[in-house]
Amino acid sequence: MLTLTGKKVYLRALEPEDLDFVHEIENNEDFWEISATQTPYSKFLIRQYLENAHRDIYDIKQLRLVICTKRHRAVGLIDVFDLEPRDRRAAIGILVAKKKDRNKGYGSESLKLLCDYCFKHLGVHQVYANVAAENKDSRRVFENNGFRKVGLKKDWSLFNGEFKDEFLYQLINDVH
Repeated sequence: MLTLTGKKVYLRALEPEDLDFVHEIENNEDFWEISATQTPYSKFLIRQYLENAHRDIYDIKQLRLVICTKRHRAVGLIDVFDLEPRDRRAAIGILVAKKKDRNKGYGSESLKLLCDYCFKHLGVHQVYANVAAENKDSRRVFENNGFRKVGLKKDWSLFNGEFKDEFLYQLINDVH
């Protein structure tokens, strides 16, 4: 089986045709809290981003992939970022865009595929994620995929005038 292909979804590189999909996600205020965004992005900027998405992960320290169903429908995005080759670690972020596509296993399978990719192809020793304490669905996805809650960051982020806690999750590759 290919590393980025599962039973329900596959992960693929960004394409120019993803402009509207990425634009919709990046400009959806419901997602700004989890992406630490405060301003909308223009299609021009997103087009530039897509044109540079081919750059090497070791150069730009990040990789964004599209989560697609087996019927080739884009349902979300999953990212590797803050790649630290020296320390062999990377952060992971995931978003299934529409509520109708959540709780179907897409996020969980995508997370497993990306972790396997990070361990096998990027040679990282660990992956980690920062998850809002109130985001129970996301916490469950990480916990169900072997991530351990290793820390609590009190009043970590300010959103709409309210400080919110955030958990730090880690998954360490036991294979040496």
